[in-house]
Amino acid sequence: MKKHNFSAGPCILPQEVLQKASQAVLNFNNLDLSLIEISHRSADFVDVMEKARALVLELLGLENQGYTALFLQGGASMEFLMTPYNLMKQGGSAAYLDTGAWSNKALKEAKLFGEVNIVASSKDKNYSYIPKGYTIPKDANYFHCTSNNTIYGTQLKSFPKTEGLLVCDMSSDIFSRNLDFSQFDLIYAGAQKNMGPAGTTLVVVKEDILGKTGRDIPSMLDYQVHISKDSMFNTPPVFAVYVSMLTLQWLKDLGGLDAIEKINNEKAALLYNEIDQNPLFEGTAAKEDRSNMNVTFLLTDTSKKEKFDKLCKEAGINGINGHRSVGGYRASIYNAMPIESVQVLVNKMQEL
Repeated sequence: MKKHNFSAGPCILPQEVLQKASQAVLNFNNLDLSLIEISHRSADFVDVMEKARALVLELLGLENQGYTALFLQGGASMEFLMTPYNLMKQGGSAAYLDTGAWSNKALKEAKLFGEVNIVASSKDKNYSYIPKGYTIPKDANYFHCTSNNTIYGTQLKSFPKTEGLLVCDMSSDIFSRNLDFSQFDLIYAGAQKNMGPAGTTLVVVKEDILGKTGRDIPSMLDYQVHISKDSMFNTPPVFAVYVSMLTLQWLKDLGGLDAIEKINNEKAALLYNEIDQNPLFEGTAAKEDRSNMNVTFLLTDTSKKEKFDKLCKEAGINGINGHRSVGGYRASIYNAMPIESVQVLVNKMQEL
């Protein structure tokens, strides 16, 4: 039976990507060698890395604008640390928007490097909305936000102007919609939410913002070092980079961000319409801030949970339990999730 994978991460990937990746593990580029046993310095893998980095900038519309793309390790959690290390000046400060668990973890790391100003927080309502109308201090070295909140199902629909640098953690909605990406000075994203398997983290950074903190940075945590070594200062996670490259190529062939945004809007509308119309369900996020990637909802009658769970299991629906801090359900409808799978979930909600 077909499984409908609504897991929040590691995420669903396109079937054609999984097929190509599995073949590469057995025999990569007709070398009679596996992708995961060849040298990362070989021409075959260097070509993979170069293609992956180029596709990132092409899809984001950032070619020839002074940006570089890196595939690093340590997850977005490492970027919580690397961002202030590379951008907060000695004796400087940063501004953070607190919209969920991950932004909260990011600001805690930043406090190790200098003053952190939390400009606004939605913690008062269990992160069920995106704060608005806040002021970013003019002297902040950078402003940090999280574009999509996987646990709580909220998403920033617009981004503020700031006199400092604009930094965004896009782990769970990278490549899902078209934005003016040139407004950001640094973007980072764990691959496993919308781009590839766990094991690599994408960083897109404007090169001319680096090297201005006045502090010594350990090599492994220095963006400039990774740039100088073409994203291969140390052995890269070859499989994760390769699968990310395949996914980015799949996205380009589909028509890029405009095409996938249209599909994602249709999927989200289908599911949110059912949540709003069906008296047995209710959404947990403020309507104007609802995520197009992670749809969070509750049963209005919890006595029906066992029945609904059984319906979902029988239909092959996987991974829709909500995060323990929110409860209820969470349907993650990332890029590779077909609308047919969303329809199956809607059908079961109607059946209930």
